[in-house]
Amino acid sequence: MAKHKFDRDMIRDLAELLHETDLNEIELESDGFRIRVSRGLSGVAMAAPAPAAAPASTPAPAAQQPAEDSGGGEDYAKHPGVVRSPMVGTAYRAPAPGAQPFVEVGDTVKEGQTLLIVEAMKTMNQIPSPRSGVVKAILVEDGQPVEFDEPLMVIE
Repeated sequence: MAKHKFDRDMIRDLAELLHETDLNEIELESDGFRIRVSRGLSGVAMAAPAPAAAPASTPAPAAQQPAEDSGGGEDYAKHPGVVRSPMVGTAYRAPAPGAQPFVEVGDTVKEGQTLLIVEAMKTMNQIPSPRSGVVKAILVEDGQPVEFDEPLMVIE
């Protein structure tokens, strides 16, 4: 096994970049050498390839139903319980294609519980609940592109 000398300054720079961009993980690969820097997550390990396949299964009735029940994202844009996307990416409601969604409308959630995943630059970022409460609306569908600060869910 080849030995590689780690560049501590590069690792520190990557850690600082995580903090500045509010990402959970950064991974780089060069010449067969890979380095990954990540912040502590709430315990659910995610495999990157699984959610990436989700866009192929676009008709997901369970994902569409809560969005219709919510009455549209416009009504909730200024709601005090809105959960917004911390980054630009693709939202996934389940940990893998065909798996049960993390949450559904009507579910009771605890602060820190994973609500969904936003994939950004092939990194799966778990979006935790900022508060405990009941999921009143899900404003995104599985595999939907999301913008920074876009409303994702409403928790009351």
